[in-house]
Amino acid sequence: MTNDEATAAHPDEPHRGGVAQRLNWLRAGVLGANDGIVSVAAIVVGVAGATTATGPILTAGVAGLVGGAISMALGEYVSVSSQSDSERALIAKEKQELLDMPEQELDELTELYRAQGLSDQTARQVAIELTEKDALRAHLAAELNIDQDDVVSPWHAAAASAAAFTIGAILPMLAILLPPPELRVPVTFVAVLLALAITGAVSAQIGGSSRRRATLRVVIGGALALAATYGIGALLGASGVV
Repeated sequence: MTNDEATAAHPDEPHRGGVAQRLNWLRAGVLGANDGIVSVAAIVVGVAGATTATGPILTAGVAGLVGGAISMALGEYVSVSSQSDSERALIAKEKQELLDMPEQELDELTELYRAQGLSDQTARQVAIELTEKDALRAHLAAELNIDQDDVVSPWHAAAASAAAFTIGAILPMLAILLPPPELRVPVTFVAVLLALAITGAVSAQIGGSSRRRATLRVVIGGALALAATYGIGALLGASGVV
């Protein structure tokens, strides 16, 4: 069965290349959007608790959006760079071992397939045929579970994270600035919690976990964050500190 035939027969299973990168972009995107929603919403709601003036709310929101997007991108880039560097180092090491000791590597591959339950003869034959076709790919898959064409990109992950954070942050900015002053906070609460419910459901879909549990986690966490920052802002505003 070819790769295309396998994909058509099992559409929910990842038979194509690039799976790691696509999942990484999705993960970074969902997490970035969620962080953008919560962190910027908490900032603007906190400021709105202290003052109804539009200027300070807008300034704080924009600062939180720009700083958060850059921080998310840098963090994702560093994290994924470490992963991709490790994978590339392992690939280079395996290439050198195949050049230096091909017979020992063939024996090692045979033993790996034997350990998976194949008979001695079948394991040897599989190892030989796969080595003749693409020795490096066979060893990376069997030994390290790495696809040399599917090494994650730190630039893609960083861009996805920054863009998603920005998109997520725009929602609380609009929710806090567009309504009249007396409705700003309740509208922002409702908009943010609805958005968090959506990101929670999407993250659960990507990870194959319970949608209800994931949604409740992010909604409750977001509600607590908004309540805490609004309470602190209101307290500071009432005390005359700001």
